[in-house]
Amino acid sequence: MIRQVNKQQIRRRIHTRIRRKVRGSAERPRLAVFRSLHHIYAQVIDDGAGRTLAAASTLDPTAKVGNGGNVAAAKAIGTLIGERAKAQGITRVVFDRGGFLYHGRVKALAEAAREAGLEF
Repeated sequence: MIRQVNKQQIRRRIHTRIRRKVRGSAERPRLAVFRSLHHIYAQVIDDGAGRTLAAASTLDPTAKVGNGGNVAAAKAIGTLIGERAKAQGITRVVFDRGGFLYHGRVKALAEAAREAGLEF
């Protein structure tokens, strides 16, 4: 019998594999990205303490993003998360793409965060 595996199960398996290697600390927290069909979310997480230090998403009213499912929105969120992290005194992070390919919206968010001053 052939076992059916959907895209979400594949992404979770890849994300689990990535998380074995990528850990956020107080000195260098993890920039985690989640991409849904209509929105994109980014968090800066200290895995040692288990807390979120900064967060931004297209659902945030201060983001002022019309449609959250496009590259322009991802760039806006990348800039916003970079600014919020810098306000917390965070300059260096570890990038966690969340099992998504480094392409399109994920890449746009990462590049915008780098332009906003984050190093990874």
